[in-house]
Amino acid sequence: MLQNAENYANLIKTKAKKFGFQNCGISRAGFLEEDAKPLERYLQNNFHGEMSYMANYFDKRLDPTLLVEGAKSVISLSYNYFPEEKIAGIEDLKISKYAYGQDYHEIIKEILKEMVAELQDEIGDFTCRVFTDSAPILERSWGRKSGIGWVGKNANLITKQTGSFYFLAEIICDLELKEDFATTDHCGSCRKCIDACPTEAIVGDRVIDGSKCISYATIELKNEIPDHFKGKMEDWIFGCDICQDVCPWNRFSKPHQQEKFKPNPLLKSMNKHEWTDLTQEVFSEIFKKSPVKRTKFAGLKRNIDFINQGIKNDTDLIL
Repeated sequence: MLQNAENYANLIKTKAKKFGFQNCGISRAGFLEEDAKPLERYLQNNFHGEMSYMANYFDKRLDPTLLVEGAKSVISLSYNYFPEEKIAGIEDLKISKYAYGQDYHEIIKEILKEMVAELQDEIGDFTCRVFTDSAPILERSWGRKSGIGWVGKNANLITKQTGSFYFLAEIICDLELKEDFATTDHCGSCRKCIDACPTEAIVGDRVIDGSKCISYATIELKNEIPDHFKGKMEDWIFGCDICQDVCPWNRFSKPHQQEKFKPNPLLKSMNKHEWTDLTQEVFSEIFKKSPVKRTKFAGLKRNIDFINQGIKNDTDLIL
């Protein structure tokens, strides 16, 4: 039986590496005082758009002890999803890299459960819950506090050695663990992400106006896409990677090793014409286990039609 907080922390980090996580950091569970005012301002400015769930559970978002009774530590983990190759060519419609393969929520949560089971075999029983984008948790804040990375100007968590193409996950537990500390910011004077965003969604220091974001418009928004997105979608039909693709730190991204994140072969063969003629049957076959199923067929068709209409309008103007 391990005897102290430092040994527990070292064991957890060793297990994290064994189970395929890129990075693992530990923070003391407690109220995120420095995040309370920024979160309040974000909601007051309606930067969450129609994502009404963001306004729910305000206190729980700031305090993990309200999610796990007796919680003492937050274990933050990152899991790589950077692909071997981009699917879409320059002229093709595009989906975000994170959605190339199967749904990360299910895959990472299962990995976390297996990891916790091994830890409990060696440490003994402890109380915990595992999360990956599945509860009111400020994941980037905990990732920052634990030293995994810093919050970049595009509001993504960035790590020097690996960039930002990774999922975040947490184990909130009642173990007393040696904590890590935040790393320094390495964005400097760079503003590539700010300048590259076609909708000017990066509106402040590490602040995104979600209602202007292409990812929001193509995934979260359930109503019609507003006119202010016309001509600015840059062929993204699900999500958007622009602010990450231009980030200099992502030159260090390495391809993931997770078989379940590899794209369906049918997805790799899709071109603009086939996307335009997409049927419910083909959608169901390609995206059976994909995060893209979140939009449903009707939502993805809405996105495709919106982009095609913009292209048609541009062509009409030229003619």
